[in-house]
Amino acid sequence: MTSQNLLPSTSLPDGIARLNHLGVILIHGEDAAKFIHGQLTQDFALLGPDQARLAAFCSAKGRMQASFVGIKAPDGDILLVCSRDLLPTTLKRLSMFVMRAKAKLTDASEDFALWGLAGNATKNIAAGAYPAWAKWDIDHDSIINLYPAAGVPRQLLIRPANLGAPEGPEMGLPVWQWGEVMSGVATLTAPVVEAFVPQMLNYESVGGVSFKKGCYPGQEVVARSQFRGTLKRRAFVGQSASLLSAGQEVFANGDAEQPVGLVVQAAHDPQGGSVVIVSLQLAATDGLLRVGDAEIQLLPLPYPLLEDI
Repeated sequence: MTSQNLLPSTSLPDGIARLNHLGVILIHGEDAAKFIHGQLTQDFALLGPDQARLAAFCSAKGRMQASFVGIKAPDGDILLVCSRDLLPTTLKRLSMFVMRAKAKLTDASEDFALWGLAGNATKNIAAGAYPAWAKWDIDHDSIINLYPAAGVPRQLLIRPANLGAPEGPEMGLPVWQWGEVMSGVATLTAPVVEAFVPQMLNYESVGGVSFKKGCYPGQEVVARSQFRGTLKRRAFVGQSASLLSAGQEVFANGDAEQPVGLVVQAAHDPQGGSVVIVSLQLAATDGLLRVGDAEIQLLPLPYPLLEDI
């Protein structure tokens, strides 16, 4: 790959980034899909070869313990891509539920290389640039369409680690992480474990929750939040002139006592400061927002929200 230094704040450049901040859980065995179907917020029993799944792993109280992009490999194995800092704990928790299922979970992060593709570096797959979560297998590669960042198409490429880098201009990881935030689709990390039900991160609006599937941990809480019209927190994209980080509390201007939200995910803005995904009380979105002395300005959400039922 060739080096590229283009870092605009309004557009994601063409390029390929090695996603070392993510890891892979592999589920092997004839019950792999059936087992994970019963643990996550999305349907894996009906997962086809041309689909990926965004999904959350919740506690019994409906609070997110991890988030995944999951696929079914051509050999039937399930691959779950998640934040590396959550992988060991999540692998242990999921393994506790295997019991008599014919499924074995392992950390396969060293067996696969994860690449982010943006702009002209994305692959022309059968489903086209979009919709999100379409997936295609080409030789040993699995390519997944993601939500765009600032209108720029993005894909996740999963390939065996021994195959080397795909062709294209190199993109630094911080630039890709800027795009992750600008897409508005949050990846859960350690500082915010068990802080949100999936709807607080808009997961029901970006394909991360199925309300038609069977039971999973926390399902009653997640369903109740949706069908009783009790959603009082949503995720928003914002920017700040200061460097912020996941887990910081957000306050309404003039009230430093009672937080109105939490920084879910943050990335360096090439123009300075940060871009963030924040989960906020809906009543606080019209006023000034602060993290300490830093002000947060909300940006237009890049996708429509599913209306409460």
